[in-house]
Order: sequence, then C-alpha cells, then structure tokens
Amino acid sequence: MAFNIDTFKGVLPGGGARPTLFSVELTGAEYYKVPFLAKAASLPASTLGTIELSYFGRKVKVAGDRTYAEWSITIINDEDFAVRKYIEKWMAGIASHPGNVRTAGAVGPSAYTADLSVKQLGKSGSATALRTYTFEDAFPTDIAEIPLDWGDTDTIEEFSVTWSYQFWTAS
Repeated sequence: MAFNIDTFKGVLPGGGARPTLFSVELTGAEYYKVPFLAKAASLPASTLGTIELSYFGRKVKVAGDRTYAEWSITIINDEDFAVRKYIEKWMAGIASHPGNVRTAGAVGPSAYTADLSVKQLGKSGSATALRTYTFEDAFPTDIAEIPLDWGDTDTIEEFSVTWSYQFWTAS
C-alpha cells in the first residue's frame, strides 16, 4: 500500500476521538458532582480467556470465560470533600470500620451496588455520547490516599477510586 495522506484522512472522517472528551456518571446514585470532578478514567478492557486442550501432542485453543478487570477513576477533591465523603460512606455501608459489618440495609448486593458509566463525547459539543460503557452492579473497593505536603504548591488534591463490577455493556 503506497503512502497517501488523503487515504489516511479518509478513514478518520471525524478527526479521531479525543481522550479529553468524556464524562463519568454514577447511575442510580444521587451524586451530581462526579461528572464534573472525575478528572481521569478509562474505557474498559475486555479479556476472553483461553482453554488449551491436548490432542495427540498438539495444543488446541478454544475460547474460555470472559473476565473483567477492576476499573479506576481519578477525582479532583474540593474543600467540601463531598465526593470523597460520599464514597467513604458508601464503603462504610458495605463494611463498617469498627465492626466490619454491613450497615447499608439489606444484606444482598443490590443494597450496596450501583451502575457506573463512562461516556466518550465528540468534538461537536453535543451531550449525545459517541459510545457509553456501563459497569453493572459496581461498588468501590479502594479509595486512595491523598498525599499532604507543605512543598506541594499550586496544585489541587486528587484521589483515585477503584471499582469492582459484574460486567460492562457498551452502547
């Protein structure tokens, strides 16, 4: 295939998706600040396992089970600590600090899970997503530390949150 810039441009009619145009939402949770303060996220990976079978000394590979890696986002911290407090309270409802007991009401997962989504947005400025990935039955498993340092000037605090979920869907 010969080099042709017009052919290359022709396969990118939209100019390419931009990693800065995204929104993170907690569906089913009332928290309104997350889409504005979620500074970093990722579109999810997809892993399909492989099963190797032996047949007369030869390895035959067949598709195995799908697995889903944990998902992380980075949050900008405001002085009201609203998002961090919300996620800390969510985690405490799953397993309290003093007694390691569930305080979120019912014992089942529906009491402590919610759907999360990350939306890839386009350059047109439209609120309509190019692609939406929804993480079904998600819950926070890790809220990262926030380093404090007298020498760390001209910055705003950030922290990451890691989520487990059952599976993701794309639309």
